Amino acid sequence: AVRWAMEDGVLTRKGLKEGRSDIWTKEVYGDFILDLQFKVTAHTNSGIFIRTGNIIDPVQTGMEIQVADSNGAAEPGKHVCGAVYDCLAPDKNVVNPPDQWNRCTIACRANKIYVVMNGEPIIDMDLDRWTDPGRNPDGTKNKYKNPFKDMPRVGHFGFQDHGHPVWYRNIKVKPL
Repeated sequence: AVRWAMEDGVLTRKGLKEGRSDIWTKEVYGDFILDLQFKVTAHTNSGIFIRTGNIIDPVQTGMEIQVADSNGAAEPGKHVCGAVYDCLAPDKNVVNPPDQWNRCTIACRANKIYVVMNGEPIIDMDLDRWTDPGRNPDGTKNKYKNPFKDMPRVGHFGFQDHGHPVWYRNIKVKPL
C-alpha cells in the first residue's frame, strides 16, 4: 500500500498504523542545509533522518531529528520535537500546537549539527563529543551501538513513517 503521497505540494504520510515505510532521498548529502515546514496531529511521533549510511538500518547508521507533538511539554527532553533523538534535547520546546505548520532548518557542517525551529536556534551539536557507544557526553544512556563521532558524515535524508500522520512542504536542500 502507498504510504506517502504528494498532494498540492504537500508530502503526506497516509494510511493507518500498519508498519513502517520511510521515504528517502536518492542522493546523499554531507554538508547541507535542509529547510522545510512540517505539521503534525495530536500524539504524532515521527522524525527526519539525516546522513543515513544504510536506509535498511537508519536508526544505527544515521541521526534523527525528532518530529512530534510535544507542544506543552514541561521540559525539553531528548525525545521532544527538535531533539537529536535520544542524544541531545533542544534548548527550548518551540513546536507549534498540533495542526499548525512549523518551520525547521537543519544544517550539517562536518562535525556540527544545528537546528532552528520556528525562528529559534534549538540545537548546536558537536558530534565529536559523543565518544562512547550507548552513552551521551552528559553520562545518560542512548540506544546507539556506535558513538555519534563515528556516524556517517555523508548519507541519505528521509522522513520516518512511524504510523502517525505527518505533513511536509516547501522542502529545500542546499549542499554546502
